[in-house]
Amino acid sequence: MSPASNPATLGRFFGYLGVAVVATLPAIALRLGGWRPDPLLDAALFGGAILAAGFMLSWGAETAEKRVSQGLIVAAIALVTVLPEYAVDFYYAYAAGQNPDSNYVHYAAANMTGANRLLVGLAWPLMVVIHWLRTRERGIELAPVNAAEIVFLMIGTAWSFTILFRDAIGWIDSVVLVSIFGAYVWRVSYLPKAEEDEDDEPGPAAALGKLSPARQWFAMGGLTIVAAAVILASAEPFAESMVESGRLIGIDEFLLIQWLAPLASEAPAVTIAVLFVLSGRAANGLATMISDKINQWTLLVGMLPLAMSLGAGGLTALPLDDRQHEEFFLTAAQSLFGIALLLRLRLGLWGGLALAALFAIQVGVTLAFLGDEQRTIASLTWLSWAYLALAVVVLAANARTLGHLIAVGLFARHPATHPVAASATPPSTAR
Repeated sequence: MSPASNPATLGRFFGYLGVAVVATLPAIALRLGGWRPDPLLDAALFGGAILAAGFMLSWGAETAEKRVSQGLIVAAIALVTVLPEYAVDFYYAYAAGQNPDSNYVHYAAANMTGANRLLVGLAWPLMVVIHWLRTRERGIELAPVNAAEIVFLMIGTAWSFTILFRDAIGWIDSVVLVSIFGAYVWRVSYLPKAEEDEDDEPGPAAALGKLSPARQWFAMGGLTIVAAAVILASAEPFAESMVESGRLIGIDEFLLIQWLAPLASEAPAVTIAVLFVLSGRAANGLATMISDKINQWTLLVGMLPLAMSLGAGGLTALPLDDRQHEEFFLTAAQSLFGIALLLRLRLGLWGGLALAALFAIQVGVTLAFLGDEQRTIASLTWLSWAYLALAVVVLAANARTLGHLIAVGLFARHPATHPVAASATPPSTAR
């Protein structure tokens, strides 16, 4: 019996939904009443509401996958599931536009780079490790159709390095990066879905398949509207409470915004991906995380100047000081290394562990040199060059595969007939 046909599944869904709704109520009450009892409590309550709303968005998006065309669902899921991250980062960028000499400029960049590095350094390895623990298979194999994701992430990453020469994210970057995302959506709209078990939908979203089409649409619309309203209402107080909490407890608010805020906003999407892996659809889980990375490395970065310009009341750019320049460089270098590991449409266990180890090093270095910005910048810059060196080595070793991957990702109408990894290293060494 499939999850969708199991009567108990619907009851569990409403149980999960009830928990999510209850988690949003304190934040709604605080927002409507205009109360701010304590920065730490505010951060917990508004962060919890954003987290709960993110899960509701994810459930609706997963259900929509059965009802909407491939291209439209890619765009919808890309925009909907990362709304929590967008809302928080847009608030910081908007506030930076209103106060260009304030720390909000740094907060906007910190939240964006933190979210991107968490995906590659933590979420991608998590998929591989869970898959290995579940099956003992030392890697996740992607389908040829997923070549498009890797290629467009590569294009976005290549452009990101040009931003470093300008020390600002400006309107030319907005145009280029949003165009890359648009081209990605257009490309995947013409691609078939990777083969999967249509009846094996993971998590609470499976229950909605039990409903009639009309009720499914009603549920999807209701989940999206309610969740979006909660997120938009909670973004500003959550963002401000994070800053105040850091100052109150003596923790660098920059680090809280870079790591803690993205953890809350990314948790629902990562949870859905984990459920895919646990249900035997590891490729879907990893592909979801790659798609989220494309979204945040193109559309999110490209929209930040817009948010800042709205706050400033005129066209402006998001500047990158020495610290933010280094953070952006590190994020771009990590992205390139992650892409290099995916060239054979496979993320192996050792590759995943390498991403996790390097991520742990960058967090450790930041904590070790807390308060000494110059040493932090110098250390993380060296780590960025280490990422680049590793990426160059892997790219060089897979030069032939790279060319074929680009051809399939950009032009092949039926990628399944073009096995990208046909010349892959034997399993004993590829793992």
